[in-house]
Amino acid sequence: MKLAALFLVAAFTLATPLAAHAQLKKEYQPLQEFGDELDHVATAPDFVGLAVAVVKNGRIAMVKTYGVREAGGTEKVTPDTVFRIASLSKGFAGTLAVLEQSEGKLNLQTRVSTIIPEFKLKRPEDAARVTLEDVLSHRVGLPPYAYDNLLEAGSTPSAILTEYGKVKQTCAPGECFTYQNVAFNMIATAIEKATGHTYAAEVQSRIFTPLGMKTASIGLTQLKSTGNWARPHKRVGAQNWVPTPVTDWYYRVPAAGGINASITDLSKWLVAQMGLRTDVLPAAVLDEAHRKRIATPPETARQRTLRTPVTETSYGLGWRNYTYAGHQVITHSGSVEGYIAQIAWVPGNNSGIVMLSNTRGARSTRIVPAWLDYELGLPKTDWFKMDELTTAENAPANASGE
Repeated sequence: MKLAALFLVAAFTLATPLAAHAQLKKEYQPLQEFGDELDHVATAPDFVGLAVAVVKNGRIAMVKTYGVREAGGTEKVTPDTVFRIASLSKGFAGTLAVLEQSEGKLNLQTRVSTIIPEFKLKRPEDAARVTLEDVLSHRVGLPPYAYDNLLEAGSTPSAILTEYGKVKQTCAPGECFTYQNVAFNMIATAIEKATGHTYAAEVQSRIFTPLGMKTASIGLTQLKSTGNWARPHKRVGAQNWVPTPVTDWYYRVPAAGGINASITDLSKWLVAQMGLRTDVLPAAVLDEAHRKRIATPPETARQRTLRTPVTETSYGLGWRNYTYAGHQVITHSGSVEGYIAQIAWVPGNNSGIVMLSNTRGARSTRIVPAWLDYELGLPKTDWFKMDELTTAENAPANASGE
C-alpha cells in the first residue's frame, strides 16, 4: 500500500519543469515522512483495520489501508472497505441543511416546535425559541448527550424528545454549547418535511451520488449489504480485539450518526468540503456550514488535556473549528461501538486528512495531530509512544468520541 500511496503523489510531478519538480518534492517530503510513521504505527496492537487518506493541493495525495476487516480473518481492508463514520455524519447534515436553505426549501431560523411538536423542554417558553440553527450547533440548552442512554436502551427518538420536558436545562437555548445526538437528529425530520423525501434519499441524491460516493449509505442493512465492510471490535485484555455485534442505536438518529462510508468516499467528501466541488456544494453553502456559531469551552479544555496546541474552539453547523498553533483547522470526530473516524483540514494550506478504524484504540485518535505536526511544520511530538509495551485505554464510549 505504501508504494501505491507514493505513486499518487509522483504521478502529477513527472511532467513538471525541474525547478517546479524540486519545489513539489520539498512540499511533499513531510507527507512521505508522515506515511512512513503511519506504516510503523499501524503495527501497534491498537488496530485490526485502518484506512487513512490525505488531500494535498486539491488532489488525493495519499491513501493507505492496513489490516483486516475482522480479527482472525484474511480479508484485507481496501480503499473501498466500508466503516461506520458515527458523528462525522453531522457534517453531512449541516451541509445538506444549508444547501436546502440556499434553494429556499428550508429556513434554519424556523422554530423547531412548529414542525416537531413532540419536542419539549422543561421551560415551555424555551422550547418555543429553539431554531433549526440551534439544533445544528448544539445550542438547545439540554445537558450534554441528553438521554443517549434511553436511545441505547431502546426508546424511540420521538419519545425521547418528549421526555426532554422533564430534564433540568443547562442553559437557555442559544446561550451555551452542549453536544447532542437525539436532539441533533431533529434536522433530519425538518429536511424530510421540507423536501418530501426520506432523509436517506435526500443525502443520497444531493451528496452521495453527485460526489461519486458509490459505497456510502445510511443504515445497518446498507452497511452489511456492501459485502466489503469492516466489523467492529472490542478490546479483551491489553492487546487483543474480538468482533462485537453491530449496534443499531445511532442508526435511529441518522443525521447524528447513521452514515457508512469507505476511505475512498470520505476522500471525495473531504475534497468537496475544502471547496473543490462547487458544482455540488457551492462556496457560499460551505462558508455558512463552517461558520463559527458558538464557543465550545469543554472542547478547548479537552484539547488542553491532550496537550495539543489548540487555543480556541468553536462549533458551526455539524463542524468544529480549532485555532491550532495559530492555524484554522475544521474538523470532527466520531466514535460508536467498535469504530472511530476523524476528518480535518487546514483551509490555509489546502490540505486535509480522513481516518477510519474498526477498533477504538487510543492511538487512532492521535493520527490527526501527528499529521498536523508534519503539515504545519511543528516540532514533532511523540504522539504514538510506540516504545510503550501496552496500549492506552479505549476511546470514550459515546457516539461523538469527544
